[in-house]
Amino acid sequence: MSRKEAPKCEFMHVHEDIVEKVNREMPQEDALFDLAELFKIFGDSTRIRILYVLFESEMCVCDIAQLLGMTQSAISHQLQVLKKSKLVKYRRQGKTVFYSLADAHVRTIIGQGMEHISE
Repeated sequence: MSRKEAPKCEFMHVHEDIVEKVNREMPQEDALFDLAELFKIFGDSTRIRILYVLFESEMCVCDIAQLLGMTQSAISHQLQVLKKSKLVKYRRQGKTVFYSLADAHVRTIIGQGMEHISE
């Protein structure tokens, strides 16, 4: 059932002006789906741990694995998921690949999330 087909409330007054304003501002369903998919990435504690590590410093897979007490394979797998979601980026220095947060948006999401849970 789409937003425009929603049934009217029987027992309360609907504020049509507010409903119409919000309806105009609502993103398309595909954008909301993409946003939900992005937040699913944050739903895994291992990925959150990796993102937090990268919030603090650029690191290679070996360093992240050592710090988190995990295998390099497990870290690499999660980094692939994070790269696919455009949350991390990498740079190559010789044979070593260093990972970091993709941009300031990711830094803001992690920082605000930490601030929110600390309140």
